[in-house]
Amino acid sequence: MLYPTEFDDLRPYTDAEISAAMARIAASEWLPQLAAFVFPDKTPEAVAAHLLRLNTIEAFQREVMHTFNAQVIARSIDRFTCEGLQRLSPDTPYLFVSNHRDIVLDASLLQSALLDSGCPTAEITFGVNLMCHPLVVDIGRSNRMFRVERAAGLREFYRLSLHLSRYLHHVIGERRRSVWIAQRNGRTKDGWDATDHGLLKMFVLGSQAPALEALAGLHIVPVAVSYEWEPCDLLKVRETAARQNGPYVKQPGEDLHSILTGIRQPKGHVHFHLAPPLTAEDYAPFARCSESEALKAVAALIDRRIAEHYRIMPTTYLAHDLLHAERRYADRYTDEVKALFEARMATLDTPDLRSLFLHLYARPLLRRRALLSSDAQ
Repeated sequence: MLYPTEFDDLRPYTDAEISAAMARIAASEWLPQLAAFVFPDKTPEAVAAHLLRLNTIEAFQREVMHTFNAQVIARSIDRFTCEGLQRLSPDTPYLFVSNHRDIVLDASLLQSALLDSGCPTAEITFGVNLMCHPLVVDIGRSNRMFRVERAAGLREFYRLSLHLSRYLHHVIGERRRSVWIAQRNGRTKDGWDATDHGLLKMFVLGSQAPALEALAGLHIVPVAVSYEWEPCDLLKVRETAARQNGPYVKQPGEDLHSILTGIRQPKGHVHFHLAPPLTAEDYAPFARCSESEALKAVAALIDRRIAEHYRIMPTTYLAHDLLHAERRYADRYTDEVKALFEARMATLDTPDLRSLFLHLYARPLLRRRALLSSDAQ
């Protein structure tokens, strides 16, 4: 099935465009560096020849991206686990709504987990700010990534939201392909995972059906992504501090630096949990609400599912104890983890930065408590 031409500005490559993309990647001046990471036992010439034989998205994902993810796991992850895949049907397209901690790996590792489980891969949102080089564009669009822009004004925001919403409904409802999207714009940089209810407004904007019916047709699956060692933790802390002092302007190459740091930095245990897909029964309690209130309630439901299934890591328990000057969770972390954590925190040169570091790691536990406490009231 061809994409309608109205989505040419968004869509990933089709199989017909893969051979040309592989030729450009094979000819790139950056190929030797890429080859050394993904295929360390092959020469750049052998990798180029391999790329030139690929002519489908599936082949690129299985033979290149899956290998890339395997290298990331081998080099920077002590243990990668994924739960909930057994709930998925290979014949059903889903909208994976995920908390967002790493620019590349949140979606990329999920793609490999889907492949390993026998499920089709998803299309992935690709922020225009990340399309910083033709090579990145070729790799992204060959990996089923589609373009998402950020608007400057209200009128442009509405136009782009409607366009993106229509695209999501086309991909899920007509192409029968799953989609991955973050629960908010950009990565969570303070550890507080929260779904922007404006995202839910975008989901229903391109459908003719009532809001809750439109959401039910998207088969939303909340995804909880947990890292023992937060990707780009020191960079996130410094950015959070800078934002507290006024508007934050990214420097040239900053996103690429974050991508490379996230890939290389040791991450310890990484756990993904796919919560049960939201159903019409989940939405039923909100049927008498106004559309705005219903969408806020669904956003809160996604938040609860992510918080419930977030894997609380030893570093989170430790950060909580250090933040509150107690040993409440001392049996949940080792002296070795504590020494590594405190050494990392010591590289931050002010008390304010160290406090932000502790909050970044402790907040998933605080978030879960807050949400479960509100449910009990």
